[in-house]
Amino acid sequence: YRIMKEVETRIGRQVNPSLLYPFLKQLEKNGLVRSIRKPVGKKPKKVYELTATGKKLATRIYKRIASMVSMAIEPNLSVCFHCGCKIYEGRYQETIDGKERVFCCVHCAQAYKNELSSTHQTSEGA
Repeated sequence: YRIMKEVETRIGRQVNPSLLYPFLKQLEKNGLVRSIRKPVGKKPKKVYELTATGKKLATRIYKRIASMVSMAIEPNLSVCFHCGCKIYEGRYQETIDGKERVFCCVHCAQAYKNELSSTHQTSEGA
């Protein structure tokens, strides 16, 4: 029941138990999950957990999805000229010394300008 509620929460719609439980049985048959009886509250309940094989498969799937998401957003990323963080949206741009610079925020732009002016002052004083 708890698995069903968790899945419903994650996908945002109701899950039919006649689909979920046969799916769990198939995962168990394939060695990806195991069910055990554990005391939960007043009586023992069937609890499902990933096996080592299931964890490996979940990790592989996660890495594939992460790779696909990364490929999809990578062309849209910018890099902050000051701190080097990657920016997906909401970047701050400013022209400094005639060059367009991209920053993650106004604070990084200001910090960069402060460093730039202190570098100019140091080199002029030398």
